[in-house]
Amino acid sequence: MSLMDILAQVASGNATDHHYDQVINQAPSDVMGKGLAAAFRSDQTPDMGQMVGQLFGNSNSAQQAGVLNQILATLGPAALSALAGGVMGKMLAPGATQVSPAQASQLSPQQVQDIVTEAHQQQPALADQLGSFYAEHSGLIKTIGGAALAIAMVKMKDHMAQRT
Repeated sequence: MSLMDILAQVASGNATDHHYDQVINQAPSDVMGKGLAAAFRSDQTPDMGQMVGQLFGNSNSAQQAGVLNQILATLGPAALSALAGGVMGKMLAPGATQVSPAQASQLSPQQVQDIVTEAHQQQPALADQLGSFYAEHSGLIKTIGGAALAIAMVKMKDHMAQRT
């Protein structure tokens, strides 16, 4: 069964966990990233901050640092340090451009949710950046939640259809 066939089944509501696994394993990362970004922006899913906070909570410390470093690269250290009551500013040394896994593991999913929610308000393109990041960590994608995963896959199908 082709990837488009599997995505069509997902879009029709006839998907199983096996179908989701097949898509996650077969989809090109750019397509996965676009689908995730669409789910992050959708009004049919939880807030982007909530979804990223959930993904953060299911990540290992290296992945946690990676997502925070993606936000840092998108916003810059000064802007990121001011978000969510300055929680990142308290962690980062002056002039720091990276968050270590040890530093990242000190944050709670709720703190990351707050950071992402505020960061997304300042920089709407953050959804694209984080979609691309999580597309490279496909093992986490199923933890995003059923509705968000279904929306991501429908958007992936739409994107794949545009490519052909």
